[in-house]
Amino acid sequence: MTPRGYKLLQDELKRLTSVERPKIVKEIEAARAHGDISENAEFHAAKEHQAQIEARIRLVNDRLGRAQVIEPAGQNGDKVRFGATIEIEDLESGERETWQIVGEDEADTREGRISVTSPIARALLGKEPDDTVRIEVPRGTRELLLVDVRYD
Repeated sequence: MTPRGYKLLQDELKRLTSVERPKIVKEIEAARAHGDISENAEFHAAKEHQAQIEARIRLVNDRLGRAQVIEPAGQNGDKVRFGATIEIEDLESGERETWQIVGEDEADTREGRISVTSPIARALLGKEPDDTVRIEVPRGTRELLLVDVRYD
């Protein structure tokens, strides 16, 4: 993952442990105060939410522990690799798009970041500017021209 993705996971873990966990404990205590917990829907809902929070904490901790952080700006060359910012042109529509290839946890197409495991990224890995690739995507087949590769 990129340093940005690592920082986002660290921030999420901090929020989950310092905000969400204490908040759910208070919700459980409040629900428990209503009496018989065997038929208390608020209590059961709060316990389920607590389980979801704890599962996410474990998952984020695991990902942080196994993370391999790669600084895109430290790379060079013209081939597409993890962390590259690529500009592609759809040969059918002429439309150009710019994407950064990032880890799964930090992918956000609205912000111009696609997962390294996405069909487009997988097809472009190892390619150089002026290479053309055909990609099967949910909307059908796209033929893309790799216009530019940079690492910033």
